[in-house]
Order: sequence, then structure tokens, then C-alpha cells
Amino acid sequence: MTMPRRTKIALAIASFTLSVPLVAVVVLMNYDWNRAKPWLNERAGDAIGRPFEIRGNLALTWERGGNKLPEQQKSWRDYLPWPHLVARDVHVGNPVSMTADKKAPLPADMASVSEFSFSLNPLALLDKTISIPLLRFAEPVVLLQRRADGQNNWTFSKQDKPSPWRLDLERVVFSKGRVHLVDAQRRADVSADVDTINADPAYGVAWKLAGTFNGERVSGNGKAGAVLSLRQQTAPYPIAADVKVGSTSIAVEGTLTKPTELAALDMRLKLSGASMARLYPLIGVVLPETPRFSTEGHLSGTLGKLGGRWVYDKFSGKVGASDIAGKLTFEAKRPRSMLSGEVSSRLLQFSDLGPLIGADSNASKAARGVDAKQPAGKVLPVEPFKTERWTSVDADVSYRAEKITRDKDLPINKLNTHLVMKDGVLSLVPLNFDIAGGTLSSEIKLDGSGKVNPNAIRAELKATARHLKLQQLFPQFKVAQASMGEINGDAKLSATGNSVAGMLGASNGEIKTLINQGTISKLLLEEMGLNIGNVVLARLFGDKQVKLNCMATDFVVTKGLMQTRSFIVDTEEAILDVSGTVNLADERLDLTLRPQSKGLRVFSLRAPLYLRGSFSKPDVSVDKGVLAMRAGGALALAALAPVAALLPLINAGPGENSACAALLAQARVKPVAPPPGQTMRAKPRSGR
Repeated sequence: MTMPRRTKIALAIASFTLSVPLVAVVVLMNYDWNRAKPWLNERAGDAIGRPFEIRGNLALTWERGGNKLPEQQKSWRDYLPWPHLVARDVHVGNPVSMTADKKAPLPADMASVSEFSFSLNPLALLDKTISIPLLRFAEPVVLLQRRADGQNNWTFSKQDKPSPWRLDLERVVFSKGRVHLVDAQRRADVSADVDTINADPAYGVAWKLAGTFNGERVSGNGKAGAVLSLRQQTAPYPIAADVKVGSTSIAVEGTLTKPTELAALDMRLKLSGASMARLYPLIGVVLPETPRFSTEGHLSGTLGKLGGRWVYDKFSGKVGASDIAGKLTFEAKRPRSMLSGEVSSRLLQFSDLGPLIGADSNASKAARGVDAKQPAGKVLPVEPFKTERWTSVDADVSYRAEKITRDKDLPINKLNTHLVMKDGVLSLVPLNFDIAGGTLSSEIKLDGSGKVNPNAIRAELKATARHLKLQQLFPQFKVAQASMGEINGDAKLSATGNSVAGMLGASNGEIKTLINQGTISKLLLEEMGLNIGNVVLARLFGDKQVKLNCMATDFVVTKGLMQTRSFIVDTEEAILDVSGTVNLADERLDLTLRPQSKGLRVFSLRAPLYLRGSFSKPDVSVDKGVLAMRAGGALALAALAPVAALLPLINAGPGENSACAALLAQARVKPVAPPPGQTMRAKPRSGR
């Protein structure tokens, strides 16, 4: 039977249509793809903007089902044969601009792979999509380099026009290899050796790290999943690492979902080191100088265009002998990133605050990696603040401590502060302590932006002490000896400098204190840490308890020089009139103490005392050529400056009927010479 003409034509077209792909498959399977390597190398090199070369064998085979799915999830497409490409000895070169640099030429290769292979979804090509379910790398060797000027070899040149083709890479499998990073900006030279592991059900590759970073030795090891999923958000990639950089240790364990976007980073993070300030080169966040610390908490984050958002939550740990806990959030944004959160301590060791201002010992400085040494005989901390990093981040962090102790068991309840840093200006408003039954309230502002002075900090301090009970301030004293008095004080200072010593040495302002009713002794002053007072009191009374009725001080500070406006000490045995200067810049004393006896017990000290010398080694001498006047307390106080500035402390403290109120009222009375035959009378002095 003869077929109709139309049927013959239809069969011919159908045969041709079917035979073309079959012939194409046969040709592709039998074609020597090594002949196409020059063309492929050139096209690939043009696409990535650097040399690309397949030096080994290039073969194409056909494998059924590129997707390794369970049988019940497969469709008819999964049974079609997929082209499978295997390339051996593949090399990716460095940018020509970096290899041609005569001063510091890079090696020819940025990366090489012993073998890489992948299957290609042929149907996706119809949609201009290069779909690769699985890409395997065998024995990769990668060299990543960045120069001091920022030029690096891992940034690929972009095409002038966006390509209509899209790459869809689902998973990557690594085998034994090596990655070497040389970064001049971070002063890093680190190598990681990667190898496969088969015995661990959760991890498929292990790596070891060695090298240097920012002048510190780097070592560590870790594990990761064998298959890195780049598309499926339901396939978390396991990561575990333990790395040590200098004195800082970092340990993480958790998962990473969708690594191309860091869509979900969820891991347990442990940190420890000599000081939190040493973390800056690693995390890029400015943290204060601290004693040795260790923390552990939950880290989660996402990576955005500017760096993402990271949360360190439910962390706890130790800083020195103090405990810390809380939550911190870091968000990368412009013009500066932001660090925010809340941190608290149940018990804060007072000495752990020393490194914040460089007031710790030289041994402590060496332990936290600070080269600066406190000069012998220098009392005020000279360690400079590192303000060059302050403008890199803004901060809004609150901190509270329920109880504070010091080495000699002084309880201070409830420290509360709110730290705000904006554009290099650091504010602690407020910085409050509940101490000894009273309060110490302060506000501190440190301008380290460099706008006022590029090499120094502009500092402002306001402090108010109210109702500090002496009995609670020094609980070691027996009840019979304990003082029932209290301390009140005000301070207001401003200065420019780059250390505590530098700022105090250039400070301006005033300092006022008032102590009403108490006991005073050499032992008390030792507890207060006042070596100067030790020497004076030992000369005056010996080492014994002396009742203190009142002590009032009023200093004006000009360029680091404290000048007495009023300085009165009233004890049960004598009244002291103190005048002179305290030089904070040179740490020198030049004070004159004029004791006025209330009895016969200190007759030997009728002459003035001179308190001179350094803060660390004060010296007290007696002017034997000058006899003390015997006109009484009012005459002894006649040389004092007006004391009206101290009246607010009376109102805030002991009241108008106290010994301090009477003493200050007496000090405001100017003695006048009596007419012949009459007794001396006093004339009221005008207040300030």
C-alpha cells in the first residue's frame, strides 16, 4: 500500500527532527573535546577578565538524571541523559595588571584544580540558564592576595553589559586542597589545608589553619559539611571552628543557611582573650580595654550589602573577676555602623575598671598587650587613649552592676551608666554609683573625633557626691570608733589631653568637698589610699583616732594647677588652715598647713607645716622660725578666702546647726584690730 504524499513528508520531517539531536548526541559523545580547549579557554578568559586554561584532558559524557532525588520525587525530566563535563588540571590566572607589576609581581596562577566536574541541565539552556546541580572540586589550590593600596586578585572584572545568561549552582563539593591568604592591609599571611573526612556523619571536610594576622600568630582547626548548598534554604551547612589569634581564642559551632546570602547564621560563639580591645582587628568593633575576659553566647546574623546585622544574645562570661551578661547587636550602616545593647553584672570587682583608663599595674598592661609603661614615681595613669578608631562605629549601650567590691571589701551597690558614642564623641550620661549609703552622680563627655584636636581628647566632667556615710565607706572600723559623719562634694572640670594624666594636667574647673563629723587617723587615710594624709597626720597627732568636726575644701583648677580658695580642717585638738597649690601636671605639692591648737597637746606644732614634694613621695617639714599665733580659731581662719561656694554642700548635707556650718560661718568673719583698751571684735565678711 502506497502512503500518501503528505504522510511521507510528515514522516520525513519527524525522522529528521529526531535524528538531529540523536546525531548531535553521537557527535558530542565521540567528539574530541580537547580540540575545543583553545576556544573554551579564550571565551572563559574573556568572561572573567584574566587567563583561564584547561591544561589536562577535557571529556564529555552523558549521565542520566542530574538531580539525585528520591525515586518518589523524580519526574520524567530526571530520566533524560545530562551532559557531564570533566576537566583536569584547570588554572585560573591573576589579573594582568598585578602580574605585570615589576615592583611586586604576583604568581601567574590565582587558583588551580586537579579536576573539576559537573552535570548540566540541558532543558534549562532553553531558558538561558546554566543549571548545575552539583560542582565538584578535587585538590584545589587557591592564592588570595591584597596589596596595601587595596588592589586584590579575587575581584573579577564586570562586563559592560549584563549577560542574558544566568548561573544556577545548587551545591559544591570540596576535596583535599589548600587556600593561602596574603593581605597587606590586614597584615595577614594565613594558610588553610583542607582534607576530606569520612567517619563523621555531620561533617565532610576538615581544615587546619596556620600563619600570622596583624603581627599575631594564628593557629586553629575546624570542620565543615561535605556538600555546600547554595540554593536550598532548608539545607543548613554545618560549621565548627576553634581558632587562636595571638592571645585571643574564638570557638564557633553551628550552621549556615544559604551561604551566598548568609540568610541565617546560627551558632554558639565562645570568645576569650587578654583584652576586649584586642578584638578590633578581628570584628571591626571598638571595645574598651579590659582585663582578661571570656564569654559564651548565641550568635546569629545576616549579611547585607553593607555588612549585615549580627546579634550576640544571651551571652555570659567573666571580665577579670567580674561577671557579665546581656545582649549586643551590631548593624552595619552608613555613615557608621551601630553597636547597641544591654550588659549587666551581678558583681563587679572595682579593680577591673582600672584598664578602662590605664590605671592598672604594669604587669596588667603587659598581660593585655599594652606596651606603655607607667613611669616610676608617676601616680596618674599615662597610658594614651586610642581614639583613632572611635569614628569607625557609633554605640548605644547601657550597663548596670548590682554590687561592686574592691580588694579591701568595700561594697558599692548599683552602678548604672548609659554609654553613647556618636561620630567619635563618647558620653557617659549618667554614670551613677550608690555607695556607702549615698550617691555619686556624674556626667562624662569625651570628644575623640579629632575635630577639636586631632591628637587629643576634649573632656568634660561633672560629679556630685551626696550623703556618703563614713561608717559604711570604711566598714573595717569597730563600731566604737566608727564615724557617723558623711561626705558631700562637687566637681566640675574640663580639659584636653590623650590620657588621664594629660587631661588632669591641663584641666580647668573647681573641686569642693565637705566632711561633717567623724574620726580621722593614719589608719583611716591608709584605707583611703591617701599617702599624703598619712604623713601629715603622723606629724600632727601620731597614729591614733582623732575626732573630726569638719573638713571643708574648695579648689579652683587652672591649667592643671589646683589653688586653694578654702581648706579648713577642724579636729578636737586643732584647727588647720591649709593654703597653697597642687600641680596635677607635675604631680607636685606645695601646701602650707597652719595648725591652731585647742589645748596643750600640740604645742610643739605652733609653727606652720610645709607639705611639698611629689604625689608618690610627699614630704612634711616644720618652719621653726615662725611661731603660731594665739588669737584663737577666728584669727587663724582670717587668711581664708570667702567660703560661700561651700554653702550648697551645707544645705545638701549636715544642716545649719552642724559643726561645719559653724566653722564656715566663723571663717566668713573678718577679724579687725581692737582699739586700745578694748577686746578684739569681728566684722562680717561679704560673701562671694
